[in-house]
Amino acid sequence: MKRIFVLLFIVITGLSSRLLADEGMWLLPLIEKLNVGKMTEMGLKLSAEDIYSINRASLKDAIVIFGGGCTGEIVSPQGLLLTNHHCGYGQIQSHSSVEHDYLKDGFWAKTKEEELPNPGLSVTFLIRVEDVTSQVLAAVKDGMSENDRNTAINEARMAIQRKATEGTWYSATVSTFYNGNQFYLFVYERYNDVRFVGAPPSSIGKFGFDTDNWEWPRHTGDFSVFRVYTGPDGKPAPYSKDNVPLKPRHYLPVSIKDLNKGDFAMILGYPGRTMRYYTSWEVDELLKITHPNRIKIRGIRQDILMADMQADPKINIQYASKYSNSSNYWKYSIGQKAGLEKLNVKAEKEEIENQFNRWVNADPARKEKYGEALSLIKNATGKRAEYANAQQYISECFSQGCEILQLSQVASALIGAMKTADQKRLADLSDNIRKNISESFYKDYSAPTDKKAVKAMMKLYRADVPAKFHPDFYANIVDKKFKGDVDKFVDDMFDRSIFSDQARLLAFLDKPNLKVLESDPVYITSNSISKISSEVGANLRQYDPDLTKGRRLWMAALMEMAPDKTRYPDANSTMRLTYGQVLDYDPRDGVTYKYYTTLKGVMEKYKPGDYEFDVPQRLIDLYDRKEYGRYASPKGYLPVCFTTNNDITGGNSGSPVLNGSGELIGLAFDGNWEAMSGDVAFEPDLQRTIVVDIRYVLWVMDIYAGARHLVDEMTVVM
Repeated sequence: MKRIFVLLFIVITGLSSRLLADEGMWLLPLIEKLNVGKMTEMGLKLSAEDIYSINRASLKDAIVIFGGGCTGEIVSPQGLLLTNHHCGYGQIQSHSSVEHDYLKDGFWAKTKEEELPNPGLSVTFLIRVEDVTSQVLAAVKDGMSENDRNTAINEARMAIQRKATEGTWYSATVSTFYNGNQFYLFVYERYNDVRFVGAPPSSIGKFGFDTDNWEWPRHTGDFSVFRVYTGPDGKPAPYSKDNVPLKPRHYLPVSIKDLNKGDFAMILGYPGRTMRYYTSWEVDELLKITHPNRIKIRGIRQDILMADMQADPKINIQYASKYSNSSNYWKYSIGQKAGLEKLNVKAEKEEIENQFNRWVNADPARKEKYGEALSLIKNATGKRAEYANAQQYISECFSQGCEILQLSQVASALIGAMKTADQKRLADLSDNIRKNISESFYKDYSAPTDKKAVKAMMKLYRADVPAKFHPDFYANIVDKKFKGDVDKFVDDMFDRSIFSDQARLLAFLDKPNLKVLESDPVYITSNSISKISSEVGANLRQYDPDLTKGRRLWMAALMEMAPDKTRYPDANSTMRLTYGQVLDYDPRDGVTYKYYTTLKGVMEKYKPGDYEFDVPQRLIDLYDRKEYGRYASPKGYLPVCFTTNNDITGGNSGSPVLNGSGELIGLAFDGNWEAMSGDVAFEPDLQRTIVVDIRYVLWVMDIYAGARHLVDEMTVVM
């Protein structure tokens, strides 16, 4: 009976592997062994070494981590870089003002001298990847506690990272894969002079805004343009007028050839996080805590921000990027929760767990080795639930929802300097606050808007979170001094705090006073929140060892259950390759979505004066004249977006979508609504990547914006 079950399981998992051939985010050094044959059958014309090589230039040398959470690609021998509009949105916003509103009007540097620097923005290239599992686990012994195991692993990781970067300007990190069962070393090179070159107006770059986000059909020109600079010696350097454009090891040629259903498509990029090997209890936590909390809390705050943004152009600029960052994963949570429920993913996970239980109980040795895996995860997830809920409310309501409280870190630093009577340190700190904190914070801050949000967030926290998790400012100040009136408490905090107004903070720095600072209501309130946050965090962390061990054993068991099945590791912000085809899909009975959209669809959605669906008059005029240049399809339309069945997630935004020759055909920027459960369970029939067609990108740059000089830098393949 046991033999029959094992054979049946292998047959089932083998069938699944064939059905999910395009599923997976694959590590580049392994594609020669695991993927290149299948990719070649599908239309790849390159070798594995053309994609990843440490000895010569390859595709990976054109791909970068853009900032902290997106992907970009180099498209010219002068360091020109493309990424999504929403990835560059923070930089576009930071350069905008009421007088020069680049969010509204777009921006195009006509010369390199007009390109705009971006302090704090960097791009990072991957140099090499190495399997270091045996080195990391060398000091791990049977019977070690989780804490001792983690200590041994972390010491090994640090040593490997130090050795990998000795005598270089590189950075390195040893990342964990398969829930702690394997480890790889990644060596990187970072460039810190990245300049803003151009972007279309938001009416093109974010066409559809929240309504169309995560939806298909899509008509968004989601791209922006930057350039990477180096020191005169070609090495990474901080911003300087003497810096020169990067001469990349490799840059991507750009194809404007027509696309057809079934064409091969691959994506290289930096997917952030997937949870494909979650258990049913972890899915349940998403459904009952993570997503409902995010949907509710962010929804309330976003309504407040949007009302003020629509009423005042200055506030619209100040909060555009903040609102976009918040709303993206707010809608993601709405979609993923609905998808997990509709596709009954929890039940699918339970069936896998039932298979595991039958498999593990069929052999005493397996039971000894893996028997506690699921119980560790189940118990840890259940016991930590109230702390996970409280921690998310602290983060969403206070840390992210109350902007003014962020300045308590400034207060703490000043208090530390004043208590030590270190006048030089105090002077340096004050200068830094004047030059950096003051300007960067208040430039994009509206105290009246934040006050409304703070009131809403503090009321919501008190109403939704059990009293034992309430910061003591509620009882000690709100109740005692203001008789429970949160509105009056917040009004008083903004009236009296030196942090609610830039001029007030600067005046304080001219005559700093310790007593004033220690009695500041922002400082007092933040300390109260920090205290309860520390307590909640400590209680939450006590379940980490069991959860970590359970996940590691669970992953190892899954791989042993079906040894013939190749399992890809979950995404963890390391470079991955995914491959598939340009494809349409059937979202529901009787409906088929074709794989491309056109400029005609933009005009069909166009609503004059609408926040989400207005378009510039020039775009309308060009459409009316059918002035598409060489970027039109031979079929007569101007393509805007298309879909593939590639496997991506957050972090892949801006990733290059490449044809079989390694030529750029588009920029990935979204997933589709019907498969929002994909980070937890890949749905091969439904899951699609939404891509802005490179022909639309070039048309906007060249024909619409008149920035032909940028297109001329690229190698355009007809």
